[in-house]
Amino acid sequence: MIEIKNVTKKYGKKIAVDNVSFTVEDGDIFAFIGHNGAGKTTLIKSIVGIHDFDEGDILIDGMSIKENPVECKKLMAYVPDNPETYEHMKAIDYINFICDMYETPLDVREKNIKKYSKIFEMEDKLNDTIDSYSHGMKQKAVLISALAHDPKILIMDEPFVGLDPKAVFDIKEILNEMVKDGKIVFYSTHILDVAEKLCSRVAIIKSGKLVKSGSMKEIKGDKSLEKVFMELEEK
Repeated sequence: MIEIKNVTKKYGKKIAVDNVSFTVEDGDIFAFIGHNGAGKTTLIKSIVGIHDFDEGDILIDGMSIKENPVECKKLMAYVPDNPETYEHMKAIDYINFICDMYETPLDVREKNIKKYSKIFEMEDKLNDTIDSYSHGMKQKAVLISALAHDPKILIMDEPFVGLDPKAVFDIKEILNEMVKDGKIVFYSTHILDVAEKLCSRVAIIKSGKLVKSGSMKEIKGDKSLEKVFMELEEK
């Protein structure tokens, strides 16, 4: 479970995240949506322990990210909107480096690297250096590194950017498989029709404030998620 409790994050006098609270349960695919600059990435980076925050707390399985950062991070994998890697490395070396940090057993990583590199059609490309990759291939390498250590919580910021249609389909299948095992998927996106079909719960943030949070059915009612979002943006 992820519990966001009255979190506020400031940059000088600017309040990027303003007293936000919501909960993500085990087995949720949770969409976090908002316009550019609404505070999505700031909150995501606070959840994964990249950014500190000024008020409130974030609990990962009951542990505070402030008080127990390493224990919390061991449960999570983070895929940023821009695939940031050590580009001089071969992809397989980078993936194993990530697995080493998570102390992933050899049999687990080998099984998962084989599984996900096959799904993303990267099997014959993992021995190439990452700087030779396209944006989409870099994103796939980062996804494999995130999934290889078998995280309980997968957090992604705009995961579908730069990916081809097959890779998008494959990710959706992987996410559904994860939540069937009781894991958590939490991601931000601007692709609202995908979020509407894929996600069980959603939160909408506007100018740093949480304006809606609940089940997808509760939030959208008889409308589309896109329609609900645009109505909230116009207020």
